[in-house]
Amino acid sequence: MLIKEKLKAYIDLTRAHFAPVWPLLFVSGLMLAFRNGGVFSWELLILAIFIGLFGFEAGMVLNDIIDHNIDKKDKENTLTNYWRPFKERPIPSGKVSFREAIMVFVVFVAITVILILFVPFPNLVYIYIIMVYAYSMEVFYQMVKRKQKFPIAQILGRTDLLLFPIAGYLLIGQFNITIVFYLLFMYPWALAHLGANDLVDIENDQAKELKTIAGLYGVKGNKIWVHAFSAVHLLTSVLFVIFDLGTPAIFGFAISWILIILANLLIIRGKEAKDWVKPLPMFHASLLIYILSMIIDSALLI
Repeated sequence: MLIKEKLKAYIDLTRAHFAPVWPLLFVSGLMLAFRNGGVFSWELLILAIFIGLFGFEAGMVLNDIIDHNIDKKDKENTLTNYWRPFKERPIPSGKVSFREAIMVFVVFVAITVILILFVPFPNLVYIYIIMVYAYSMEVFYQMVKRKQKFPIAQILGRTDLLLFPIAGYLLIGQFNITIVFYLLFMYPWALAHLGANDLVDIENDQAKELKTIAGLYGVKGNKIWVHAFSAVHLLTSVLFVIFDLGTPAIFGFAISWILIILANLLIIRGKEAKDWVKPLPMFHASLLIYILSMIIDSALLI
């Protein structure tokens, strides 16, 4: 295989075009910890960037490893085209072997483990625990949603994303009210976003007989899921910005609220995958703006 084609396959495997977002999400937690009394350190900030990058990318590869057989049943490519720059699942296509994917995962995890060693004690212990938990939840989510009768896979599985910025906070921070506000802010967003993904991929999930939100409750139930958790998120994000963040964050958060409301309106009106994929960039843009708002807000107060 040509080097160029192999490189494209690895980019699809890691969803590399989204890679800059994951370190920022991780760093948003760290910046809040700096703001709350931690001594700012460029060295720790740079370390956090690379922990966030390799740690999250390992999770992306793990996702493909777990689903390498079941992904062969895909019939519709809307979500694949959105998440993969070169529009292909590299393991089912044969452009990346199962063994290669495992090697990439192991290398990414090994790099992350080594980087965490430079985090102060006992905080590094917290990060290792969250790391093991997050990868375990990724496996749990992918396996349990194949046979569940209640959305336990979604309710527990998405806590891996939930704890990612908390790990960033705990690089130097301690357990306090900021973590509570961040958890209340992030969890309903993660569940709403998950439901939006499930709508787009409904045809493939039906072919795989997966018990996603749509698989359990139908399209109408899936839409209600997205709307309900979006509404809860809007409430908890308001509490977050009022009680724990500064004035600069309000402006960014307001933009994200508008994007989430618009995304929900598109979901209401949507009839098929090509309609439901349009809200996804709005959800992702809202998260990016939230992250940047927290980073800027914290930087101004350090």
